[in-house]
Amino acid sequence: MSDAATLLDEVAADLLALPPAQFTAARNARAEEVGGAAGRRIAKLRKPTLAAWAVNLLARDGQLAEAVELSHALREAQDDADAAELTRLGRQRRQLVAALARRAADLAAEADSPLSPAMRDAVEKTINAAVIDPDAAALVLTGRLIVPIDLADDTDPSRAVAGSVPDRPTVADAPPERDDLAQRRARKAAERAVRDAERARSDAERALSAARARETTAREKADRVRERVDALRAELARVERDADAADTAVEAAEAQTASARADATAAERTLEQARSALDEATP
Repeated sequence: MSDAATLLDEVAADLLALPPAQFTAARNARAEEVGGAAGRRIAKLRKPTLAAWAVNLLARDGQLAEAVELSHALREAQDDADAAELTRLGRQRRQLVAALARRAADLAAEADSPLSPAMRDAVEKTINAAVIDPDAAALVLTGRLIVPIDLADDTDPSRAVAGSVPDRPTVADAPPERDDLAQRRARKAAERAVRDAERARSDAERALSAARARETTAREKADRVRERVDALRAELARVERDADAADTAVEAAEAQTASARADATAAERTLEQARSALDEATP
C-alpha cells in the first residue's frame, strides 16, 4: 500500500471515530492541513451514519476481535457438521452480538450521540455480519465503516468503508484447527454476555418496579383530584342554588319596594288633600 493510501486510511479511521456532528468540520480542517492530492482525497471522505460510527467506536475499543474468534469456531463447527457445537456456538453468538451492540450503544451515549432503536438494530446486524461472514469482519475491523452492514443486502465494500478496502480473508487467514485458547476466549465472551444480560434484566426489573410505583402514586393522586373535582362540583351546584334563591329574594324585595313606594305616594296625596280641606274650613 502506498504512503498516500496509508495516510488516507489513518486519517479516515481518526475522523470516523469522531461524533458524526463533528465529522465535516474536522475533515475539512484535516484536508486543508494535509493539502495536495492527499488533502483532496481526504476532503471527499463521506460522513458515517450513526450506526456505522458506533461500530467504529467498538472496533477501536478492541472488543470485536472476540467476535471474529467466535466466527472461526462457528465455521469449524460447520465444517465438522457438529450439530451440538453449532447450537452452543449459535447461542454464544447471539449473546455476544447482543452484548457488543449494547457496548456500542453505551460508547455512543458516552459521546453524547445516543442511538435510536433503528440505529441500535443496524449496529446489531453489522456485528452479527462480522461474526458470520469473514468479508464483513474484514470491513468492520478497519474501524472505517461509513454505512452499517446487513447480510440481507448486497453491500458494495468500496462504499461501506472509507479509504482502502481490506483484502478478503483467505482460508490461510483462519486457524487450521480449533484450539483451546479460542474456545476459552469465546466461552469467556459468552459468559460476559450472559452477565451483561442478567444485569440488563435486573436493571429492567428495577425500572419496572419504579415505573409501577410511579404509576400507583399517579393513580392515587388522580383519584384524589377526581374526588376534589366531585366535591367542587357539588359545592358549585349548592352555590348556584343559593344564587338562584338570592335572585328570587331580590325580585320579591324589589316588588315590595315598588308597592311601598306606591303606598307612600298615595299617602302623600291624601295628606295634601286633607291639608287643603283644613285650610278651606278655617275662617
